[in-house]
Amino acid sequence: MYMPPAFRVEDIAEIHRTMREARSATLVTATEEGLIGTLAPMLLDETEGPNGTLYAHVARSNPQWKPQPSCEAMAIFGGPEAYVTPSWYVTKQETHKVVPTWNYVAVHAYGTIEFFDDADRLLDLVRRLTDLHEQSQKDPWAVADAPADFIQAQLKAIIGLRMPITRCDAKRKMSQNRNAADRAGVIDGLSRSDRPEDHIVAALIPRG
Repeated sequence: MYMPPAFRVEDIAEIHRTMREARSATLVTATEEGLIGTLAPMLLDETEGPNGTLYAHVARSNPQWKPQPSCEAMAIFGGPEAYVTPSWYVTKQETHKVVPTWNYVAVHAYGTIEFFDDADRLLDLVRRLTDLHEQSQKDPWAVADAPADFIQAQLKAIIGLRMPITRCDAKRKMSQNRNAADRAGVIDGLSRSDRPEDHIVAALIPRG
């Protein structure tokens, strides 16, 4: 990832927070057949390894798990993002030497990937993933709510994956390279937007 120093994120707690809030990632593996990518809900175990470990599953019919990866895999997490028009910059009124840009948060996590189809490990994975995403529901659904034989049949249709994270490239591009007046203009412009995500981005831009 292209990483100007002003936008680099190195704090592992902040990186993990971005990954958790994204909830899913595009898993990319390189093989002799080329690049393969799959969007998958991700479970981050922060206690496993110095940088955490990612767990997910793909459909057994998905060919991504079959060829041997030729190098580390990459999980791409996307955070809040927004278009920034030059019209919001005070600098536009002063010099007109401005161009559009894009504010965004992104994390690229790398690691050696392991695919598995052990029924007990798969059951543990789907339970953990389900509990994670059901916890905000008024009446949370649990894997145990479904008949055991039905769940066992469903597990045969998926392949689990485990990826200990060896390193991360994390970036938060939020107008840090603009002066305070320009940043204030961007915050005001995004705050007036009809897009809820623009409001989230506005809140992430440094004030002052």
